[in-house]
Amino acid sequence: MKLHELPKDKSKKKRKRLARGHGCGTVKTAGRGSNGQKSRSGGNIPAYFQGGGLMMFRRVPKLGGFKNINRKEYAPVNLEALNMFDYGTEVTHEKLVEAGIIRKNDKLIKVLARGELEKKLKIQAHAWSAAAEKKAKEAGSELIKLD
Repeated sequence: MKLHELPKDKSKKKRKRLARGHGCGTVKTAGRGSNGQKSRSGGNIPAYFQGGGLMMFRRVPKLGGFKNINRKEYAPVNLEALNMFDYGTEVTHEKLVEAGIIRKNDKLIKVLARGELEKKLKIQAHAWSAAAEKKAKEAGSELIKLD
């Protein structure tokens, strides 16, 4: 028997009504066990309760500071890493991934000034440092801003 072959009236099972006399099979304790806080009405324990000990959220150190939800996370690319490309190459996101300089899921690229650039390249990036821009211009490279 498959789900779509079930008869209409049997397709939804009714919930068991607890504590409705001897015929229902759950007379005395209504399926709640014998005694204790959880057997009584209104006896619910919060999820963070840990038996009366110091709670987890009070034991862990506090997270300090402000976390900006709109923060832009850049993948750093140093000038020395770009020397592996041939003279006159247009350095794009895809070529940086192929070369293993950045990961595939890195969205934004920022060029930093570590090392020297020895070749004239066309570098596509979202951002760059002032020192990296100066070094790239001295090498004859062109920085193209991506949005």
